[in-house]
Amino acid sequence: MNYIELSITFNQIDPWRDIMVSNLAEKGFESFVETKTGLQSYIPENDFSEELIHEYSSLEAITEMKFKTIQDENWNAEWEKNFDPVFVEDKLAIIAPFHKGEYSQNMVITIQPQMSFGTGHHQTTWLASKRLFELEVKGKRVLDMGTGTGILAVLAEKLGAADIYAPDIDEWSYRNAQENVALNSCSNVTIDHGDHTLLVGRTFDLIIANINKNILISHFEHYAAALVNDGVLLISGFFETDKSDLVAHAEKFGFLFERIDTKDEWALIQLTLKK
Repeated sequence: MNYIELSITFNQIDPWRDIMVSNLAEKGFESFVETKTGLQSYIPENDFSEELIHEYSSLEAITEMKFKTIQDENWNAEWEKNFDPVFVEDKLAIIAPFHKGEYSQNMVITIQPQMSFGTGHHQTTWLASKRLFELEVKGKRVLDMGTGTGILAVLAEKLGAADIYAPDIDEWSYRNAQENVALNSCSNVTIDHGDHTLLVGRTFDLIIANINKNILISHFEHYAAALVNDGVLLISGFFETDKSDLVAHAEKFGFLFERIDTKDEWALIQLTLKK
């Protein structure tokens, strides 16, 4: 089966890339790869028509949109050949089910990937994974907000978290996260489908939110309500240049800046709540 690769270049990535992922998923696009300037998405050729994406051609946020046919050359085998494991230093190997062999890392997590989206290849997922190893997670109640593939929720359980709640607003992420939780034999992770309203009445010691700048800003109030005093909030999904803006908004709800970690211009910020 041939696939169509749709490439989109944005003049403003945030929040438009996440918006387009959500919209294209509803139209049947199966896989997404984040690029430095935008997004690549894939759909079976038989399910594609130009009318499907015509409404996006006039969006001011999009500077270029083009598509091409990817010939069927044993699609899965060709993709798997170019899909490498991800290594978080000597701590963690993130692999797909088709990867074979032994790994020197102390921990291995298996993720059924949606192309390379949400599998640890992105810098922000790498940063969040590394930071979790450096925190005291054992026995904690953890929220993995916008869980995606569920990778950080799985990691939290493997690090000894007592209970992990992992919601996502996207149906396809919800299903994939459930698959990955089962794939890693997790018993303390609850995957849910929905938004921040699911947090009402819940309490956490640690919150991980690897989303994007605008959503994070709108969520700080809800994270403050759900986090215990002196609890830790890890936020990622944005560039290092967004630090000042995010910290300023977080401080309005009692969060104190602790540290920032960066990788290839992407950033992760650790905050502590003081009620």
